[in-house]
Amino acid sequence: MQGSVEMVRVIRGGRVESVHRGAAVVCDARGAVVEAWGDPDAVIYPRSSCKMVQALPLVEAGLERDPRRLALACASHGGEAMHTRGAAEWLADLGLGEADLRCGAHMPYEADAAAALVRAGEAPCQLHNNCSGKHAGFLALSRHLGAGPDYVEPDHPVQRAVRAAFEEVTGEESPGYGIDGCSAPNFATRLAGLGAAMGRFAGAGEGDARGRAMVMLREAMALNPALVAGTGRACTGLMEAMDGVAVKTGAEGVYVAILPARGLGVALKIADGATRAAEAVAATLLVRLGALDPQSAVARRLTHGPIVNCRGRETGHMEVAL
Repeated sequence: MQGSVEMVRVIRGGRVESVHRGAAVVCDARGAVVEAWGDPDAVIYPRSSCKMVQALPLVEAGLERDPRRLALACASHGGEAMHTRGAAEWLADLGLGEADLRCGAHMPYEADAAAALVRAGEAPCQLHNNCSGKHAGFLALSRHLGAGPDYVEPDHPVQRAVRAAFEEVTGEESPGYGIDGCSAPNFATRLAGLGAAMGRFAGAGEGDARGRAMVMLREAMALNPALVAGTGRACTGLMEAMDGVAVKTGAEGVYVAILPARGLGVALKIADGATRAAEAVAATLLVRLGALDPQSAVARRLTHGPIVNCRGRETGHMEVAL
């Protein structure tokens, strides 16, 4: 990743053991960059950080207003019962089932949910996939459009609608896509474009269908942090510690935040894809922007640590270099 700068140092025994580099932007409600670290023109895959953008066509079509379902549509959830039950009920209301999903199955991220499956001798199903809520939303939109079942194909009407919304809110044409872990296309953009999208979400009002959809999605996330991620997850902990701020992680070290009260959006990417560094930088920027109390437990944990070993002994800590 060109143009990255040093962002996080990992300290052990008083020495720098590792360094994570990356880039970050803060954008206003017009989509303009107001502060940047590293190269805002770096082209990235947003991965799951852009799920609220992928959900825009669903909401703009008037197909779903339930905040809990909208939170699930934006979620990278842990596969807990509240997540799988919510996705299953949504599919049932559509007259569909788990087999209609195209996201694939993986073990729940949440340890207790995974252990429960093992004890029961059961394999995970697609409802446990962290993207099952997003895919339920895709299926709702596909049915509305009268389109076929393979809604993850890049030329499917669902994904064409997603791409159109993505390019409109980022303010730029996507140079292409990669296939995400859940098999849906993930459209590339500049880091500044992703930040601009978050800024526009932050500044959205009730004036038109796009603005109303943005407000509904950001509020659904902030009101239902446990559905967006789950027990012990950084996204959930951060949103629980703030008032009305929506945050979302993406694979390979991407993080975004929507700060409506300040009319600001944040996007960042860690060059080596490290989640711990993305969480540390995201929390630091939220503190810097006045949205997160620096003395809160989640802020201290994500920005500093400590790092402990298997015996619970402190072995190091992190330092954010912004």
